[in-house]
Formats: sequence, C-alpha cells, structure tokens
Amino acid sequence: MFDKILIANRGEIALRILRACKELGIATVAVHSTADADAMHVRLADESVCIGPPTARDSYLNMPAIISACEITGADAVHPGYGFLSENARFAEMLADHNITFIGPKAEHIRLMGDKIEAKRTAKRLGIPCVPGSEGGISDDEEARRVAAEIGFPVLIKAAAGGGGRGMKVARTADELPYALQTARTEAKAAFGDDAVYIEKYLEKPRHIELQVLGDGKGNAIHLGERDCSLQRRHQKVWEEGPSPALNRAERDRIGAIVADAMKKLGYLGAGTVEFLYENGEFYFIEMNTRIQVEHPVTEMITGIDLVIEQIRIAAGHPLSIRQEDVQFSGHAIECRINAEHPVTFRPSPGAITYYHPPGGLGVRVDSAVYQGYRIPPHYDSLVGKLIVHGRSRNECLMRLRRALDEFVVDGIDTTLPLFRTLVRNPDIQNGLYDIHWLEGFLRSGGLELESSEA
Repeated sequence: MFDKILIANRGEIALRILRACKELGIATVAVHSTADADAMHVRLADESVCIGPPTARDSYLNMPAIISACEITGADAVHPGYGFLSENARFAEMLADHNITFIGPKAEHIRLMGDKIEAKRTAKRLGIPCVPGSEGGISDDEEARRVAAEIGFPVLIKAAAGGGGRGMKVARTADELPYALQTARTEAKAAFGDDAVYIEKYLEKPRHIELQVLGDGKGNAIHLGERDCSLQRRHQKVWEEGPSPALNRAERDRIGAIVADAMKKLGYLGAGTVEFLYENGEFYFIEMNTRIQVEHPVTEMITGIDLVIEQIRIAAGHPLSIRQEDVQFSGHAIECRINAEHPVTFRPSPGAITYYHPPGGLGVRVDSAVYQGYRIPPHYDSLVGKLIVHGRSRNECLMRLRRALDEFVVDGIDTTLPLFRTLVRNPDIQNGLYDIHWLEGFLRSGGLELESSEA
C-alpha cells in the first residue's frame, strides 16, 4: 500500500479522497492555488503545497508543479479526482517516469477513451452496442451528407476530442447540415484545439444511463449497476439516481454483463463509467469516462462499496475485493448537484457563505468542502456540494430528499437549492417520467420561475 498520496484536485472531491486515505491509514498531501489556501482539504491534510496562482492552468493543470510537490513531500502516488488532469494520459506517463503511481487507468486506456471516435470503434470491437453513425471523423461536407442520408435525419455532430456539450450540434434536415458542421468544428477547435467531428443518429427522447465499472488490470472486472443522469441542463448533469426508474432487472443485468465482459477484454484498471443513451429498450454507447465520477456516491449508497478506496487498492496492485456475484443492490439513491448559481438564470454567484446548515438524519449524505465564512472563488466550477439521499424504495428516497432539501440552508450567495425543491415536488419527476430534454423544456416553460418566486 502507498505511504503518502498527493491529491491533485480541490473542493469536495479532494476532501472525499482525503477521507478515504485517512481510513486506509495513508498520509496525505494537499496541493492548492493561492485562492484555495483556506480550503478544507488543505486544512485537514497532513501536508500542503501551494502550486500556483488562482488560474487553473497555472496551478491545478500545472504538471511540473504537481510533480515537484510529490518530490518535495515524498508522495508515492497521486489521485487526480475528476476534471483537471484526471483524464490526461501525458500526466499519467510523466508520473510513471518519476516512479509515482497514478491512481487511475493505464495511460493507453485514457488516451483511447479520450478520443471519441476511437472509443466508439473500440466499443464496437468489444461488443458494446453503439449509436449508428460515421465510422470515423468527417472529412468534408459531401461525406457528411452521405453519412446523414444513410442513417437518416435528425443527426448529431459531435467533437471527437471532447464532451460536455461543446462542439455538439443537431441537424434536422439536409439544409441545416452545412451550418451545423461549421459551427461544431469552430466550437471544437476553440474548446479542444482539434476541429475533428463525427456524426451520429440523433435520438429524440432518450435517457442517459451510465454503468459504473471496476477492473483490476488482471483480467477481473465487475459492474456496480447503473445511474440515471437524464436530468441535464446544457448537457451538464444536475440530478442523478440509481437504479434508473426506466430499467427493469433483466435490462440491467443484460447491459451490465456486456459492459463487465468488455472491461475484462480490455484489461481495464481502476474505476470507470460507460455511458449510454437508452431509448425504446435499446442501449447506445456514447462515451467512457476513465475516472471517478461526480455522481459516484449514488452507487456507493446502493452497494455499500467505497469506490475511492477501491481505486486506491487497485492502483496499489491489489485484486478486486469483491466478485460480481457478491454485489448486492439495496434501495434507491438520488444525488443533487448544488451549485453557486442563480436558480432561474443560472448566473454564477461566487462570494462568501454567511450561514451554512447542511441537512442530516438517516440516509442523508452531504459531500461538500464549504463551511460558514468560506468564500466561493470565481476561478473554478460553481459546485457548493452534493446532497445524496438513500431510501429503501424510490418513494421513500424522494420523501427523504424533500425533507433534506427543506433543511439545507446556504446564505450569502445564490444556489440552485430552489430548483431541486421544485423538482422533487414535480409529478413527472416523482413518477420517473423524464428524458435528457425534460429539464430544459421545463425551464423554458417558466415553471421554476413561478414557483421559486413563491419560496
């Protein structure tokens, strides 16, 4: 096992990793920018190192500074969390060159799944069902017209090198295709430095279903069930739950077996998430994230398995601690991502938290690194924290979530708490009747604005 782990991240995920290290008896090193000098993970770590000014590129993305921090403190492993350098194959290779373990997948798998075109090719080869579309990148408008005609409109143009909705455009007719292609290429180049795009069939009302996987790189791999992440705004997840209200056990077992078998064939090492669109009983692969996910607590709540501890154990060379047949699913869990944003306009709201009271009670978990008096900086994402609630049934979970949201108080800044207080009371949400377009349609209708003004 490792002697000392450097946590190359910030916020709630850095604190989450620190807690897992402490439970394993491993010393911790926190790195931080000047803006995060008073962050909770910095306060609680055994050692801390300032690695640069507030901008991410000069601190949390500064690979030489992070490696220097490892050498100064004697850290023998780095946990990257999510975001920042968590899916950077070059960073994993640089650590290996300095005899430091990267707590994550092999660099080759990070690179493979980071290229959406190669990821899709690999998924097909491994027997994972995929969305109909181009075999590779689209070279010109003529090829785009041919592919679109073959799979049928509407089609989705996507950036090969990225995600998060950037470089993603829908063309519903042949006339819309040239403009959609040009716009997607321009956005992809600006966001990822690569204007390569590919085309997929556009599904009208799918669910976003993802499968949590673990592999030990020794030919063993398991799945830990699915999470439904269909409630999204601008392709960013807002609410995640597991199990999905849209799947039955046969569907869950079928796609889980396919994914676990694929990870065995790949020789996958560590935690990962295989993401699908699901419509009319069919799953269509869209991408794989080779890291821990923001929404990983949903899986932890319904399986009782600590995914971060598993990541650390696997990276240290241990085999999986659990077999597929030993995985037991219990009850239902929902996670709400609470951001420092105006609940109607979603305008960022950095600033000082003047009063903070998180909810508690049976089945309630809050993953957050904020505290009363903490100042949300304007330099990073706006996540205040994650509220995760577990119940024996989905209905119990929803009622517990409703109670917990009503208890949650964050003053001094705007947050999206009113959004979730509205959603948990909505009949469509209560009945599980939503898809990836539902939330944006609801927001356009003004439903939240009317209800939040009464709160």
